[in-house]
Amino acid sequence: MDMLWNGWGDPAKAAPLPDAVTGLLGQLLGVVPRGTRALALDDIRVPGSPLDAAASGALADAVGGAAHVRTDADSRIRHTRGKSTPDLLRMRAGDVADVPAAVVLPASHDEVLAVLRACARHGLAAVPFGGGTSVVGGLAPARHCEVVAVDLRRMKGLLDLDPVSRTATLQPGLRAPQAEALLAEHGFTLGHFPQSYEWATIGGFAAARSSGQSSAGYGRFDDMVLGLTVATPEGTLDVGRAPRSAAGPDLRQLILGSEGAFGVITAVTVRVRPVPVARHYEGWRFASFEEGATALRRLAQDGPLPTVLRLSDETETLIGLAEPAAIGSAGAERNTGCLAVAGYEGTEEETAHRRERAAAVLSACGGTHLGAGPGERWAHGRYAAPYLRDALLDAGAFAETLETAAFWSRVPGLYTAVREALTGTLTEAGTPPLVMCHISHVYENGASLYFTVVSAQGEDPVAHWAPAKRAANEAVLAAGGTISHHHGVGTDHRDWYAREAGPLGVAALRAVKRRLDPEGLLNPGILLPVDGPAG
Repeated sequence: MDMLWNGWGDPAKAAPLPDAVTGLLGQLLGVVPRGTRALALDDIRVPGSPLDAAASGALADAVGGAAHVRTDADSRIRHTRGKSTPDLLRMRAGDVADVPAAVVLPASHDEVLAVLRACARHGLAAVPFGGGTSVVGGLAPARHCEVVAVDLRRMKGLLDLDPVSRTATLQPGLRAPQAEALLAEHGFTLGHFPQSYEWATIGGFAAARSSGQSSAGYGRFDDMVLGLTVATPEGTLDVGRAPRSAAGPDLRQLILGSEGAFGVITAVTVRVRPVPVARHYEGWRFASFEEGATALRRLAQDGPLPTVLRLSDETETLIGLAEPAAIGSAGAERNTGCLAVAGYEGTEEETAHRRERAAAVLSACGGTHLGAGPGERWAHGRYAAPYLRDALLDAGAFAETLETAAFWSRVPGLYTAVREALTGTLTEAGTPPLVMCHISHVYENGASLYFTVVSAQGEDPVAHWAPAKRAANEAVLAAGGTISHHHGVGTDHRDWYAREAGPLGVAALRAVKRRLDPEGLLNPGILLPVDGPAG
């Protein structure tokens, strides 16, 4: 099944906002219901594919026949851009300026290499496409030539499982639920559950350095990766032959986070763990975000770490966004203070022991135990927030997210700086926002901050957001944060990433790109600004 072309996920799961929530949006934020009919897919007019017969034929030869080269309007529209709010607003307005010339579906590493050779011969850019879940402009390359979407959905196998070493080699087009199902047949789990879990792919997780909601227990996706096979215009790159190595710089880290700019990931070897026997999620309340953050830091630094550990600020707790599936329902929590969710997975004995020790720390830090209810509701609705975003757009509101991370000593200043930048810019534009935040991932030395912004759309909702996003990006760098913790760079963060990496760092990355992709055909303008043929 394909994802919604103008929204998130499964159309059957889309639901309108409750009337009470719609009314509050109008009262508090001045949201005005949309006055025009939403466009249907059939309303979108897409020009015919600009590929000539020679290019189409070369692509068909590369993937075993014309059946795996799609140039119909429906396929091309569904491979246009990603799923950020500006992406969706453009699509809903009928703007398909970034539509690819074709969608190509290779079934193997060798076919990906053949597609890249065909693209090079015919002057086509190639954009690797997994689940299409990018929210940072990662699927909207610079248009100096026609673009082909390289959809990896046919590459969806479990290539190897080593139960002794606890490793698995997966193809890149596997969606996360498919990967979990394959591993579960052998008693294993990857343990990677980001909000995009239902639709994102293994290759996308690696290409964007994804981080899942269970990262406190299982680690980020880049922590899980042991090896990669990559198809580039210059040939095959195989990296990673041991769990750790002192044999020079780790080339795996060069590919992880490269967002398709250096090559197309065709296989990923990851470490896996036994499927947990016990799972328990619970809620805690803290009087303030500062107090709750201190408690999370204590657990991150001194242990024991839960598998899931997150903290909503006062606004997010009050609105109920920590439990998005319950917003507007009688069962939604409406507590003052800040809601923390702690989740534990493992054996019955180990989980019980870790819960008991963590509870002692959380209580000593001022936490009040709320029982299993809030935690279980969070777990039930953990993938629902993107659907809520779509419902807000349908109601005439603007809703978007952004995230960052910093060392613990910088987290309070970063939190304040980003909130003030968003609030100030949008208020000045005449659309005062509701800004919510939670700590979504913790480490011994720091944490991530995940912001959600809701406001009225304004006259031009895409233009309305751009100054606020720029202000937030500037605030992140000024406060000592990273421009992205887990969404990636794409085009939205590219210029700020260049400042974060510095001129010499960018020059080094450009040198790598020129060696692996001398014609600059892979995702041009993503990660690095376009700079000549290998931009």
